[in-house]
Amino acid sequence: MDDNAAYNESKNSILNFTGQESDDVSPLEQEVLDEYERLSRNMKELSSTLATLSSGPMTLEIAEGLRLLERKVASVYTLMKASVYSIVLQQGQLDSMDEGGSDGENDRVHQS
Repeated sequence: MDDNAAYNESKNSILNFTGQESDDVSPLEQEVLDEYERLSRNMKELSSTLATLSSGPMTLEIAEGLRLLERKVASVYTLMKASVYSIVLQQGQLDSMDEGGSDGENDRVHQS
């Protein structure tokens, strides 16, 4: 399967997963969903490869490679969690600013 077919398939599967129509998702949101879908496929492939490696004899070279891979995956996981947390925090701040309206601006002016 080529990348375009996989890309189109992932768009359909993620939209079916979230239960949303394509009209309800902005292009940026769709792009983020597509990237998560691609990441999911890569992680499944990695898991399969690691299962194959772990079922065979373990050599020192494989063990060192797996340790390096574990550190890299842990770093990526930490960065992704931080990014998602940052986005959620920013969205919460934007929502609270929208709810506060002009009152929030007046409070900041009076505090200065």
